[in-house]
Amino acid sequence: MKAVLQRARGAKVTVNGEIVASIAKGLVILLGVGPDDDPQKARELAEKCARLRIFEDDQDKMNLSLLDVAGEAIVVSQFTLYADTSRGRRPSFVGAAKPDLAEPLVDIFAAQLRELGISTQQGVFGAHMLVELCNDGPVTIILEL
Repeated sequence: MKAVLQRARGAKVTVNGEIVASIAKGLVILLGVGPDDDPQKARELAEKCARLRIFEDDQDKMNLSLLDVAGEAIVVSQFTLYADTSRGRRPSFVGAAKPDLAEPLVDIFAAQLRELGISTQQGVFGAHMLVELCNDGPVTIILEL
């Protein structure tokens, strides 16, 4: 399982002209699921995202977590995180989990964030989404389990 975290001052996800998710301060989490991932990995990665200290304290040091700053999250499924570009010029996505495995794990990941007390919204699985954010810092972190 792979996650790209982007610290945001604001973000929204639009599908077919309709805003389906929006946050103020928090994280946009692009989440990729691999074929060997399971619910335990989804919960562990969500826990790591919630507790990763990437928000600034009053000394301007990255010392606070999403939980510490009472931030929000948007989770967007992103199978392209499993792109294989080792051959040719067209990426292969055979390393990504099939939708019947991936979708429930994305939901488990988001549910774990909610269980931790983080206001969490999601994009629409499998939809063409427009993701807009004001990346704060910019801070972008890649996590993989």
